[in-house]
Amino acid sequence: MKILFVAAEAAPLAKIGGMGDVVGTLPRILKKMGHDVRIIMPYYGFLADKVDIPKAPIWSASVMFQTVTVHETTFPSSTIPLYLLGNWSFSSPKVADVYAEGDDWRFTLFSNGATKFIQSYWKPDVVHCHDWHTGMIPVWLKNEPGVATVFTIHNLAYQGPWLDRLAEITTLPPDMRGHNTLAAALLYADQVNAVSPTYAQEIQTSEYGENIEDILISINHKLHGILNGIDTEQYDPHADTALSQTYTAQTLPQREVNKAELQKQVGLDLEPKSFMVGMVSRLVEQKGIDLLIPIVDRFLEVPHTQMVILGTGEKPYEAQVKILADRFPGRVSAQLLYSDALSRRIYGGSDAFLMPSRFEPCGISQMLALRYGSVPIVRHTGGLVDTVTDHDPQAGIGHGYAFESYDPYAFLGCVMRAREGFQYPQSWQTLQQRGMGIDFSWDRSAQGYVALYEQAIVSKRKQVQQKPYPVLTGIVE
Repeated sequence: MKILFVAAEAAPLAKIGGMGDVVGTLPRILKKMGHDVRIIMPYYGFLADKVDIPKAPIWSASVMFQTVTVHETTFPSSTIPLYLLGNWSFSSPKVADVYAEGDDWRFTLFSNGATKFIQSYWKPDVVHCHDWHTGMIPVWLKNEPGVATVFTIHNLAYQGPWLDRLAEITTLPPDMRGHNTLAAALLYADQVNAVSPTYAQEIQTSEYGENIEDILISINHKLHGILNGIDTEQYDPHADTALSQTYTAQTLPQREVNKAELQKQVGLDLEPKSFMVGMVSRLVEQKGIDLLIPIVDRFLEVPHTQMVILGTGEKPYEAQVKILADRFPGRVSAQLLYSDALSRRIYGGSDAFLMPSRFEPCGISQMLALRYGSVPIVRHTGGLVDTVTDHDPQAGIGHGYAFESYDPYAFLGCVMRAREGFQYPQSWQTLQQRGMGIDFSWDRSAQGYVALYEQAIVSKRKQVQQKPYPVLTGIVE
């Protein structure tokens, strides 16, 4: 198949969240399987420092009364063609400015330009769209012969501009359905998927449906759940150069070197026998920070306990985490920054890993923690249900520790249960080894996406055979 990924992010070039990991990894696996896979993303100002980009564009057009250009290069460490859609609105040199005021206009322009590029330059069998930034593409391609669309929900909470705002900035089809960009994508895409089976079910309820559960229930026949994977070659504790000491499931005692080096780097007391928990996360309410803050005092009442937190996010949460580090020097470390290398050292040096999420579409961090032997402590929601099973020491099963209720006391009880398990080194090592043995590679997930693409193509053919869709016009010349 000819497959075009359309997204706002693709790691390692531009990444804000899990979407970047998916778009940066899944195309490589599909390429190895023999498919013609290409990627189109915005031409951010900082990309010139990360990849060689020819000065001359391969295509240009006028959309939304703006000139857009497309430059072709190759995605890093691959032979995958990468199309960069350029406009002055994406010229900022900072990643942090990618998601800022004006996003509604900027990414509608991106979708508009990508649609016209598909119609006039390279027409794939399947266009794989990601999150609200690309939500209008399935609308504008609904009547494009031979082009099926797949839309992936990475996070339902972010839904893009609403209908009245869209009408202000671009021309919409007269029969436009859906009250915002993401809702429109759900209705018009040939197939839709969420990034874990459990999340696909949860978003059809009022608790997790973000006020559009009625639409999700109505498209149940084309809504799927495919669990994300991780790049097991890039994230490998046996070969990771970010670690002070590499190791395998069979050489876990060597991992203690990483714990000591991590304590030294982040300013924690050098206590080899301490129970050190780590957290690598955006500091936002979704990630359960409001559960974490109230339990820290109680957790640290227990001797020989430590905590390291890495991430940035909402300023009030950053401030609270910083206060905790100031109050408990040597016991709590707050690293308010983005650092891939430090995140790997936390995976490879912490004893347990915290993910008390309010909701979690899939989650990558818990998979990386398991692969590196850091036992996850999670709330059972979304992809965390599909990846972490609760440890039962008597039955000798499970990969981590899980709690159900979104409540600080439930979280604290789970953390203390893990801390108690840590007191039995042999049993704890067996738990680590079980987690390290799970296969979270993208190979498994890629097969699911190939089947989804095939379903999308069949759906498109049936639509054409049964009844032409009402004529849609939406591209501003």
